[in-house]
Amino acid sequence: MSLRELVVLGTASQVPTRRRSHNGYLLRWDSQGSGTTAVEGILFDPGEGAQRQMLHAGLAASDLTRICVTHFHGDHCLGLPGVVQRLSLDRVGHPVTAHYPGGDARFFARLRHASLFHEAAELREEPVERDGQRFDLPVGTLEARRLRHPVETYGYRLVEPDGRRMMPEALARHGVRGPTVGELLRAGEVTVDGRRVPLDAVSEPRPGQRFAFVMDTGLCDNVFALAEGADLLVIEATFLNTEAALAAEVGHLTAAQAARVAAESGVRRLVLTHFSQRYDDPARIAAEAREHFTGDLVVAEDLTRVPVPARRTASSPAPH
Repeated sequence: MSLRELVVLGTASQVPTRRRSHNGYLLRWDSQGSGTTAVEGILFDPGEGAQRQMLHAGLAASDLTRICVTHFHGDHCLGLPGVVQRLSLDRVGHPVTAHYPGGDARFFARLRHASLFHEAAELREEPVERDGQRFDLPVGTLEARRLRHPVETYGYRLVEPDGRRMMPEALARHGVRGPTVGELLRAGEVTVDGRRVPLDAVSEPRPGQRFAFVMDTGLCDNVFALAEGADLLVIEATFLNTEAALAAEVGHLTAAQAARVAAESGVRRLVLTHFSQRYDDPARIAAEAREHFTGDLVVAEDLTRVPVPARRTASSPAPH
C-alpha cells in the first residue's frame, strides 16, 4: 500500500489563534513501484509548537528524514530548536538533511544551537544557494525556486521520475515471471522460450508524481513553475481578496490568487493554508477559492491529513 500523505501540523500565519498553531507540514512520500523501500519524511517550515503538534498527530522524530525551511521569519522556523534537539533525545539512527536559504545560514546556525543539549543525531546541512537548485533524493528530485518576499525565500518541489507499470495479464501471457521481471526492467527486454519480450509489451508508462510547497510570496513566475502539474500543491492564502493591496505590499497571496495559480497550473489537489488571524471562518476562504478553482480543494485545519491523489495512468490527462 502506498504511503503518500501530507500531515498538517499548523495553519496560522504570523499570529497563532486558539484553533490554529504556527506552521508545520510533514510530507510522507514512499518509493512506490521503484523497486526500493525508501520513505521520505520531509518536515516543511516547523514553527513554534511543531514538536508538540507532531505528538498530537502520532508522528515521531524518527519519521523525519529531511527538513525544508522556506525562510527565516519566526512563524516558519522557531520550532526548529525543539525538533533538532528531539532528534538527538530520541537518538534517531539515520541522518536527517536540512535545506534552507543559504544567504541566511547564520539564522539556521543560531536555531540549531539555541540552547545546550547533547548532540547524538546526525543533522546534515545542504543549504539552497541558487534559484532552481536541485537535490537528489532516493524517491526523486527536490527543486528549490526563489520566491518574492522581503527576505530570501524559496519554495520547494518534489518530482518523482517517470517509470513503468507492469501489467500482470500481459506478463502472464508472455510467460514472464519471478526474477525475469526484474531482469526485464533492467535490460528493457528478455527472451522467454526463444521469444523476445520487450518491456513495452508487458508494461505501460507510469507518470511520476509531483508535490509543491509555496509559502510567503507575492505572485511571480516561480510560483507557477513550482505548481505546474502538481498532484498536490500546498500554498499560502494569507489574505482574502479584500486585502489584495496589503498582500502585494507585504509579499503574500490571497486565496483567489492561490486558486488561480492552481487552476492555470493543472493542479490536482489544492491545499490552502497560512491564514491571517483576521479570518475565523474557513468558509469565506473556500468560497473565494471556488470562484477560480473547481478541482479538489482543501482548506487546511491543524492536524488535517491529506492523501496525495492516486497516481495518474498513461491514459489520464497529462499536466499542462
